[in-house]
Amino acid sequence: MFSLTSGRFRKCVLLQPIIIMSNKVTFNNKNSVFFPALKEATEQYFKQNNIKKTGDWRLYSKSLILIPTAITLYVLLLANVMPVALALVSCAVLGLVFASIGFNVMHDACHGSFSSKKWVNEVFGLTINALGGNAFIWKFKHNIIHHTYTNIDGLDDDIAKSPLMRQCPSQKWVPAHRLQHLYVLPLYAVSSIAWAAMFDFIKYFKGRVQATPLQTMSLQEHIIFWLSKLLYVVFYVLVPVYFLGWGPWLIGYLVMEVVLGLVLAIVFQLAHVVEDTTFEFSGAADKIIENEWAIHQVKTTANFAADNKLVSWFVGGPNFQIEHHLFPRISHIHYPALSHIVRETCAKFNLPYNYYPTVMSAVGSHMRMIRMMGRKPEMTGVAA
Repeated sequence: MFSLTSGRFRKCVLLQPIIIMSNKVTFNNKNSVFFPALKEATEQYFKQNNIKKTGDWRLYSKSLILIPTAITLYVLLLANVMPVALALVSCAVLGLVFASIGFNVMHDACHGSFSSKKWVNEVFGLTINALGGNAFIWKFKHNIIHHTYTNIDGLDDDIAKSPLMRQCPSQKWVPAHRLQHLYVLPLYAVSSIAWAAMFDFIKYFKGRVQATPLQTMSLQEHIIFWLSKLLYVVFYVLVPVYFLGWGPWLIGYLVMEVVLGLVLAIVFQLAHVVEDTTFEFSGAADKIIENEWAIHQVKTTANFAADNKLVSWFVGGPNFQIEHHLFPRISHIHYPALSHIVRETCAKFNLPYNYYPTVMSAVGSHMRMIRMMGRKPEMTGVAA
């Protein structure tokens, strides 16, 4: 176990005892009372308002704005009709638009909450392939692993950046981590390139996500994987180089990817790697988490800037991450309303509701967390 002396830092560690059993991590859902109460209140909300849990015109209007905007910017950049400065700004804006497509369209679609029709979700879920990723691998990595084993070191791939980064107390410390608060942003900046060019391939060829074997891919999924990776090279490398040349392409591509990587990485990190969230360690043996699954989600997750309508429009569900982790198959457009229900239910059961009022307060907490995790354990009072 871990012991800490700092009051603020104490919130970041394993607060709940873990019982070591035999071969996997499970949750103590036997006497679950929190989630049934929360689910009942949520179901009542949808019933009283006679609305579906999937997307509506608010989500579809975003799609009609974001996707055509991305295509228009791409075509204009290929046409090479803008001054250099404006072209670079357009590349940066394209990165922002791609990120927003990921947060809103892809995220809901891959969770099956974009539409009530499965084929619509599958089609719009392929927007992640257009951004360089792969829908099949992402669904397994995110929907199954991350949403089940949130902030559990050894299982959750989202906090598995060691040895480059130490994101929780149970991860091994190395001297380079002293500087991780300085190099974390450059790492985030190249994350989308690494995702498209390396991480998907590692998972594909190893056939697993961390310690969890990857689900068997059908022939169709194998074809989609290789075809979309090939098309990524065609549309993001070969076509731009043909029209613009190697130099302009490389500069524009890096600008776009740096913006995309920074925005994606920072927004998703703000949901879990901040000072008020907790972490668990899976270890080598099977374990039972004392909390029920829903309580674990509440304690390992945080919201930010929920009252900022511009931020909420741009990032979709990630700034209402508590609601998203409790109800991943409900579209993010319903989260502002559901957040009042979740907050009240958390208060009723004396549970925390981790919330940062602004983007900068959440970013500040994340950077402080990264800096604390970069200190040698003895310096922060961590004892293995």
